[in-house]
Amino acid sequence: MNVPENLKYSSDHEWLRVEGDIAYIGITLYATEQLGDIVFVDVATEGETLERNEVFGSVEAVKTVSDLFLPVGGEILEFNTALEDNPGLLNSDPYGEGWIIKIKMTDEADMADLLDAKGYLAIIG
Repeated sequence: MNVPENLKYSSDHEWLRVEGDIAYIGITLYATEQLGDIVFVDVATEGETLERNEVFGSVEAVKTVSDLFLPVGGEILEFNTALEDNPGLLNSDPYGEGWIIKIKMTDEADMADLLDAKGYLAIIG
């Protein structure tokens, strides 16, 4: 299972890549495998400031719709508009071009509860 070492992970299968006080957030390869082919990504929270664990959007796959939970609190700066035309980027490149949102974190202490790659691998088996 591909679980990059440079990311942090939530138990809800979101990943977080931090660059200063900006974080990129997406879903893990494990999540995409569980969901199947992703056909639509909905993020209507751009410009809003949300708390950790709040729903910031959803992904629709062939078999289900799943909410997306914010692993850290912050202001949602940008939605990856490439996903509008190609939501399959979440399946093909979940840790790269398939990022979902970019946020300005409000409290880096929120990251204390996130998992490293080893911890995430332990919960997905």
